[in-house]
Order: sequence, then structure tokens, then C-alpha cells
Amino acid sequence: MITFFISLFVLVGGYLIYSRVSEKIFKIDDRKTPAIKNPDGVDITPLPKWKSFLIELLNIAGTGPIFGAISGALFGPIVFIWIVLGCILGGAVHDYFSGMISSRNNGESIVKLAGKYSGKAIEIIMRVFSIILLILVTAVFVVSPSTLLESLTSGNVKAWIWMIIILIYYFVSTIVPIDKVIGKLYPIFGIVLISMAIAVIIGIMSNSNEYPMLELFNNFKDFSKANNSLPWWPFMMTTVACGAVSGFHATQSPMIAKCIKSEKEGRQIFYGAMVAEGIIALIWAAAAMAFFRVNTEEGWNLLNTIGGSSSSVNDISKGVLGTFGTILAIVGVVICPITSGDTALRSLRLIVGEAINADPKKLKNRLLLTIPLFACVIGISIWNFTNPSNFNILWRWFAWSNQVLAAICLWVSSGYLYKTRKKKYISLFTAIPAMFMTAVVTTYILAEPNLALGKWISYVTAIYIGIGLTIVISGFYLFKLITKKDSDLILEDEE
Repeated sequence: MITFFISLFVLVGGYLIYSRVSEKIFKIDDRKTPAIKNPDGVDITPLPKWKSFLIELLNIAGTGPIFGAISGALFGPIVFIWIVLGCILGGAVHDYFSGMISSRNNGESIVKLAGKYSGKAIEIIMRVFSIILLILVTAVFVVSPSTLLESLTSGNVKAWIWMIIILIYYFVSTIVPIDKVIGKLYPIFGIVLISMAIAVIIGIMSNSNEYPMLELFNNFKDFSKANNSLPWWPFMMTTVACGAVSGFHATQSPMIAKCIKSEKEGRQIFYGAMVAEGIIALIWAAAAMAFFRVNTEEGWNLLNTIGGSSSSVNDISKGVLGTFGTILAIVGVVICPITSGDTALRSLRLIVGEAINADPKKLKNRLLLTIPLFACVIGISIWNFTNPSNFNILWRWFAWSNQVLAAICLWVSSGYLYKTRKKKYISLFTAIPAMFMTAVVTTYILAEPNLALGKWISYVTAIYIGIGLTIVISGFYLFKLITKKDSDLILEDEE
């Protein structure tokens, strides 16, 4: 338990200290936020801080910090290092800046911000990746709850029927004002997500003799590689995204940036929600390692077989908490993906609408935008149902595109600091994690054995090429940082 509590302590301490550093670097002030200055009654509307926090948490989380963390348990206790440091230094900074920069720019999406602070080419790349990612996210979160609900009803209600029901809900929640459905239901679901994690960790600790927690100091090794599976670099960073660093969050923070009533709320809502997600991921990773005993060959193979799925969540919850745990698991793994899917589709509608300057206040425009995007989601969902193995392909591309978006968002945040601060070196605050995530995504696409390039390039070669490309990209940034004077190219924040 020592490693778990140290990790928990560092996460909480990171919020208390590093969130204030982030806030100081961003330089909050008393200007009016979009919700106060330009409310439209649909997407831009003021919400109470506690409600914004819970909605943000559920938007960014879904089942990510549950399924991803359980899969991450296959790497052993070293996953704690990634969750803690990734969350504090990368993910929470990523979420805070994407939300606050959006607030400074009237709630604009990360795509528009990319064009403003990093150039038109980056905006185009960002738009493509955002649209692809959000379509994939929505499709993933149609398929997973549908198949689970089919199994829970013993096959009496088929997955395709559940899919239709979920899609209808997605469509409605995408076009109605944010405070009508999301604003009312999400705080309740957010409490369920938190309660589920707390109940599980209490259950594990109460049965510590049966489910002993693994300690980092006597298990400091890569369990996955030891079992002849994928090594921790870079695969741990793409497996455990939600809870550490996740680009999907950059599409969600601007949605809540339209609802905050003061810039002072940003630290608790954006940075705080990410740390809360990190704690949830920490709990599920610890629970999975203890429950499945991944330090044994038999336990590791069992978890590797079922992976981070509804089955593993059900096994842990039922084994630790009995009937109550089963009910909690069912509620959690059904509701959580649905609440990420509908906000993903809403973000998609906002990003596309923003690109063509469609007025979101008009219902006709919201419908015209949502219908074709909805058709894409339906197409991918049907493709997945025709062959269940297609889900693995879908998930790998989602994992990569998600972290590509994270890297780009951190570079955009660096561009913001570079262009709005006299002291250009301050942009290193977000540029350093951007460099790290660039190395992750370039190495992953080259090393993933189930993707095209991974079949042709050796793992070692992929590492060298990935790091080499990162050095080139980072070198370009550092060259600009060194050669430009501190007083050059100062772009004022919008009032």
C-alpha cells in the first residue's frame, strides 16, 4: 500500500502546488468569460463551478481511466510513475491550457486556437485529427456499451437494438442546449464514477491479505516485457491515456470553457478534474494488479487475456464488493462510455460548425451539422459489428490519434505562451511535455506490430527514428526560441 499512498499523496500535492504554477504562468485576470460576456443559451451558458467540474470530469473520463488503467496494470507498478508524473506535468497542464486559452478566445475550439498560435498548416492537421478522433471516440462508445448491455440481458436484447437506443440519445444530447441534458445528468453520473472508484479501493484494502498491493520498490521492472509482450516505451503511454495525458481532453475542455463564470475557476475545473481522473486511474491500476496478481505468470496471463474491459471491471467489482460491486460495475461501465460518446459528438458538431461559421443558436444549423457526422459514426459502428476483431483495429488507431492530438495541443499551448509573453522561454513549460509526447507518438506508429509500419521496422529502429524526428521538431522550436528577441512577436490576449 506504500506505493499507492505515496502516489496518491504526490498527485494531491501536485494539484496544490503545480496547478498554482500553471495558473501563474497563464496569468489569470478579472476579464469576463464567454459565459458572462456572450451567452447564447445553447453552448455558451454559465454553470455553477461544482457542476462544471463534474461535467468536465465525466466528459474527459468515461471508461478511459478504468479500462486504460486496468490494461496498464500489465506493465506492473511502474505504471504508477506514468500516471502520477504524466498527470501532473503533462495531462493536467494540457487540460488547463486548452480550457483557459479557449476561454480567452471566446470559447473557440483547439482547432481554431492551433491556427491562431501555431499557423494555418497546424490548424489543418489539428482539424483532421480532431474530426477523426472524435468520430472514433463516438463509435467506440457506441459499440462497447451496446455489447455489454447485450451480455447483461443474456442476449435477449441484441447489441444492435442497444446501439440504436444509444445513438438516439447521442443525437438528442448533441443538438439540445448543454444545460438541458448534460448539465442535469452528468453531475449525478460523475458522482457514480467517483463512488465506484472509492468503493473498489476500500474493498481492496479491506481484503489486503487476499489481494496484496504490489510495491514499486520490489517490483521495479516491466512486467509486460518480462512476459514477452509489448515493452513500456511507448506503449504504456498510449495504453494509459486518460488518467495521465489524453488529447481527447483538448476537445472537451473548450466545451466547459464556454460555461465557467470566472478565470479563477479554471484551476479547480480543468487542472482539478484531470488530477481527479488521475486518482481514479491510480485506484483501478492498483486494484487490477492486486486482484489479478500480475506479479505471477498465471495472473498476468489472465489479465492479458481479458484486458481492460467490462469483464475485468465486473470481475474486480464482484470479487471485492459482491453483489453491490456488480451493480456498481454495471452502472459505471454502461453510463461512463455513453457520457463520453455524446460529448464527443457534440464537440465534433462544434468544431465543424466553427469551420464553416454556422450559427449554433439556430436548430436548423445544428441538425444539418449533426446528421452527416452521425452517419459517419453509424457507418463505423456497423463496420465494427460485422467483425468483432475490427474493434481492436479501431482501438489502436484511436490510441495513436488521441496522443497525436495531445502532442499538438501542447505545442499549440507553447505557441500561445511564445506569442503572448515577453519572456519566450516561459513557453518551455508546455514545450517540454510536448517534446515527450512527440517522441511517444512517432515511436508508437513505427513500433506498433499490428500496424503497417510496425511490421516492417524493428523496435530498436523505431525508437531511433522516433527520437530522431522528435529532435528535429524540437530543434526547430528551440532555434526560434534562441534566435528571437524577447520583445518580438507579442500577440495580446483577446479581451
